[in-house]
Amino acid sequence: MKKKKYTLRKFINDIHLWLGIGSGIILVIICLTGTVLTFEEEIKSLFAEEVIVSPTTEILPIEKLKETLASEGEVMRVTINLEKTKPYEFSVKTNEEDRRGTSFFIDQYKGNYVKKAENPLDGLFMTNFKLHRWLLLDLKIGRPIVGIATIIFLIISITGIVLWFPNKKLKKLKWKSLKPGFKIDWRGKWKRINHDLHVTLGFYTAVFLVIMSLTGLFWSFEWYRDAGSAVLGTEVFGGRGGGPKIDSKIPQNEDTLSFAEILKITESELVFEGTTVFQIPKDESEIFSVRKYHDQDFLQTASDELKIDRDGSIISKELFSEKPLNVQIASSIKAIHTGTIFGWFSKTIYFISCLIATSLPITGTIIWLNKLNKKNRKSKKMQKVKVKE
Repeated sequence: MKKKKYTLRKFINDIHLWLGIGSGIILVIICLTGTVLTFEEEIKSLFAEEVIVSPTTEILPIEKLKETLASEGEVMRVTINLEKTKPYEFSVKTNEEDRRGTSFFIDQYKGNYVKKAENPLDGLFMTNFKLHRWLLLDLKIGRPIVGIATIIFLIISITGIVLWFPNKKLKKLKWKSLKPGFKIDWRGKWKRINHDLHVTLGFYTAVFLVIMSLTGLFWSFEWYRDAGSAVLGTEVFGGRGGGPKIDSKIPQNEDTLSFAEILKITESELVFEGTTVFQIPKDESEIFSVRKYHDQDFLQTASDELKIDRDGSIISKELFSEKPLNVQIASSIKAIHTGTIFGWFSKTIYFISCLIATSLPITGTIIWLNKLNKKNRKSKKMQKVKVKE
């Protein structure tokens, strides 16, 4: 009997198979936790204490609200929601270790405030997050393991796309040979259905899984983040520090515009509806920094930023739409990875994709076991024939 040649397709199939078998359990954990994290905010909001305020004709000045919260610590920023029934959300640095600040909701009409209550699901989702990012292991151990598993998943996804195409030359590829790969034969036996679930659903989600893998690696390896920044031509996660400090050019003894006046300037410069975030200046040497989010638009995670001096003069104006494409991509890496970039639309696609990705190592293993059993049965049959001879 002539031995079959070891072809390139066979090599790709072996890579797809053995990488999948070797990393299956870890990939199931990463994909399942990623599925849960997709709608984290929406799920947590169902269990959160909603704070509602009753609108009146007069809104208290932000300066006065800041003084009200001064006893809690250093007031860092205020978030203004579009809905009038939503309170202002202030971030207050209550101690030296409280870097991000503690959230306080304050009634902008009456001035009374409450500390943001802890969500009963915070602990559960934090555990899920740590499981997703470093498998609940030590950070130095778990993070590279997840990173290596992500690289493997990327290779599996790409080889899966290649294997989806029939083993024919490109010139001979016709719709008739491609058509079966687009559907699941629900009338077939369970082995056939399992095969179609793996191949067809894997193909439909492959592009999204590749995107998730490519963006996820930015958190796993510093060398990858540096390489990605070099490819994009701009630093990924470069804006985390808030940029260089800009001091006011206005003498400290001169009057400073109120937050209400700065808000009017913001609305005239950034003419769209969205959540507005003010960074509270620590003293008269600092300028006003305002960020306004396009959370009412299709590209919900995009934001525009204004730097305004104390006399109202515009120091800088950064519009997301005017930034080069490479800068837009670099600043949206997290939103692209988590699926928040287009709100519910992209989140739903990511949720389904992650759910399917969770099943792929399982359906793939079943296919391998079925082939293994078939091979063993064939081998035993051949042995029986030889014994008879």
